[in-house]
Amino acid sequence: MIGYVTLGTNDIERAAAFYDALLGQIGATRFMDFGTFIAWAVSPDKPALALTKPYDGGPATVGNGVMVALVMDSKEKVDALHAKALELGGKDEGAPGPRSDNFYAGYFRDPDGNKLNAFCIGG
Repeated sequence: MIGYVTLGTNDIERAAAFYDALLGQIGATRFMDFGTFIAWAVSPDKPALALTKPYDGGPATVGNGVMVALVMDSKEKVDALHAKALELGGKDEGAPGPRSDNFYAGYFRDPDGNKLNAFCIGG
């Protein structure tokens, strides 16, 4: 149902470098790049993550309560993506670990302050 999620940034070059490296770790690449709008996906027919400078010209701000969740197929991949985000300058918002019997997640913020998590269900 979700086609893509867009996050705002005030520094498109810095944000693009962060997401090139972070999302490259899970096989996603840029499939749209218009300078002020960039989108990554593992395939053009799968959901994407995009960055943009706000259209209205105002500063990008973080939405309180907004979070993008990136699905992984193993706890090891959750751990690795969370570690990569921190290595790239992201901020820890909750180390990877079980959150319930069947839900494992690690939370972080990108350099603009947008909150994301990597998660897996089950093993």
